[in-house]
Amino acid sequence: MVRTLDEGDAVDPWRRRERRSRRQMPLWQELPLLLIVAFCLAVLIRTFLLQAFFIPSGSMEDTLLINDRVLVNKVVYDVRDPQRGEVVVFRGTDKWVAQEVQEPEPGIVGKFGRTVGDLVGVSRPGEKDFIKRVIGLPGDRVRCCDAQGRVTVNDIPLDEPYVVRDSPLDLPPNPAECRSRRFDEVVVPPGQIFVMGDHRLVSQDARCQGPVPIDNVVGRAFAVVWPSSRWASLPVPETFATVTGPTPAAGQPLAPVRPSGTGGVLLLVPVSAALSVLARSGRPVRPRRRRLHP
Repeated sequence: MVRTLDEGDAVDPWRRRERRSRRQMPLWQELPLLLIVAFCLAVLIRTFLLQAFFIPSGSMEDTLLINDRVLVNKVVYDVRDPQRGEVVVFRGTDKWVAQEVQEPEPGIVGKFGRTVGDLVGVSRPGEKDFIKRVIGLPGDRVRCCDAQGRVTVNDIPLDEPYVVRDSPLDLPPNPAECRSRRFDEVVVPPGQIFVMGDHRLVSQDARCQGPVPIDNVVGRAFAVVWPSSRWASLPVPETFATVTGPTPAAGQPLAPVRPSGTGGVLLLVPVSAALSVLARSGRPVRPRRRRLHP
C-alpha cells in the first residue's frame, strides 16, 4: 500500500531554493532605502500635487498672517479655471515689484537646510512669488468704488468681511501706487485675472501692478496648516456667489486653461518605480503553480 503525501506534508523544493536565494533585506540596508524613497515621493508631491508656502508679508491680513504656512493645490487648475474669491499663489510679471524679504546670510548648514526645504516645499517663497485673492476673471469689469465705498465686479458690489484694513477713500487714485481705495474701471484682459490682497492698506496688487496671466498661477491655497493654533480652510466668501459673468460687450469670455497630462505621467512613473523597489526589499511573491491531476 502506497501512502500519498498531502501538499502540506512535503517540503516544496522550489520554496526551499527560493528562501535560500532571496532573503529579506536587513534593517540597516532597508531603512536608508525607505528614507530615500520617502524623500523622492515628497519631492514628487511638491512638484506636481501639493506644496506648503510660507507667508512673508502682511498683504493678506487678517486672513493670512506673517509666518503662516498654507497648503497649495497645484493640479486643480489643470482641470478647471480659477474662480472669483479663491486665494491663489502666482508668479508676478515684470510689472510686479519684488517682495523685500530681509534675511541674514545663512551659513553652510542654513544653505543646506534651505535647499532641502525648497525640495520638499516648506521654504520661503521667491521674490516673484505672491499670494492674493482673485477678484475678477477675464472680461470682468472691476472698479472702486460705489456709493458705499465697495469694490464692484460687473457693477455688482462686493461685501468683503475679510477686508479688515481698507485703503482710505480721500486719496485720489494713482495708477502708479496702491495707496488709494479708488481706482478707475479695469476690463480684465483675456487669459488674465485681477487679484487683490485682503489688507488693502499695504497690499501691492493689480490695482497698481496690473492683472496676472492665468499661466503664471501656481495653484490654489486652500488651508492654513501652520501654526497649529491657526488651522483653517480658505473657502470662497459668499459675496462672490452674487457676481454674474461679464456681458459680451464688456470683453471676451474666459479662455479655458488647457489640462496637461504631463504631470500625472511624470508622477506615475517614479512612484511606480519606488513601489517596485519597496516590493523587492520584502518577501517575494511565489507564483501559483498549476497542479496536475491524474
